[in-house]
Amino acid sequence: MIINPPPNVKFEVINKMTNKAGNLISIKQLCEIAGVSRSGYYTWQKAERIRQEREAQDKAEFDKILQAYTFRGYDKGGRGIYMRLLRHKPPVVMNLKKIYRLMRKFNLKCPIRKANPYRRMLKALKENNYAKNLLNREFKRHGARSILLTDITYLKRQDGRFSYLSAIMDAGTKEILAHVVSPSLEIDFVLETIKLLIENHGAELKTDALFHSDQGSHYTSHKLVKLLNDSKLRRSMSRRANCWDNAPQESFFGHMKEEIDISSCITNEDVKKVVDDWIDYYNNDRYQWELAKLSPREYYEYVVTGIHPLKITKVN
Repeated sequence: MIINPPPNVKFEVINKMTNKAGNLISIKQLCEIAGVSRSGYYTWQKAERIRQEREAQDKAEFDKILQAYTFRGYDKGGRGIYMRLLRHKPPVVMNLKKIYRLMRKFNLKCPIRKANPYRRMLKALKENNYAKNLLNREFKRHGARSILLTDITYLKRQDGRFSYLSAIMDAGTKEILAHVVSPSLEIDFVLETIKLLIENHGAELKTDALFHSDQGSHYTSHKLVKLLNDSKLRRSMSRRANCWDNAPQESFFGHMKEEIDISSCITNEDVKKVVDDWIDYYNNDRYQWELAKLSPREYYEYVVTGIHPLKITKVN
């Protein structure tokens, strides 16, 4: 197969040949051999300063991209970089196409989420306290602090044992309102998560707030049902083995597992430190495109006050 390189590559070779010691071939001959015009070569040669300036500009802008990419130690995709750049002082508004172009140019890879083949459904003893699916995937329709999504995921430590994370998400803002990391699957750590929710955000919850979970034994226990009733939270449950009924919570766990590193964690306390830091980052500094380019916490403040924290008008 014959490969015909673009003219700029040929011009580069010609330039190197003419500057090589002992070269006896004229520029005219080199252009004829390469199949390009002399005028084209001289035009390319005159534009060297412009190319150098453009390269320097690309490098300077890529440095900003790299700074945003590594912010707080968690890798980001193009949109995450775009939204982080808006928080620079002064703000940097960079076109998404430019971000992707510079990432390709300097070989910066976006993190790609892997499919989770280990989805565990707890099949221990269950009590017949099931609830109807009142949510019906209407995750955002009712606004902030109206729909509370919850689930449990497992986190494998270095010693091969597991820690377990119980988390409660506000479906309207994607903010994690409460979470507990436990070394066991005893029901108490799920109850503790709900108590933290009430303690820290009880005054913010709507009077008819919906608490939505899967049909796991933790969420059908008499203790949990009583706690929710006492807290005046309505119960809703996903259909059996249907993860789409709790998709935002599932997505949250997927992103978290892709971005944190607990491979060196030995104890549950080690895992807790990593998870606590990432959830703080997620709530306050991990911006989401569909949340008006804000973090979940910023978006909640925006919903409550009507004031958008970013005032950007010009796009490069």
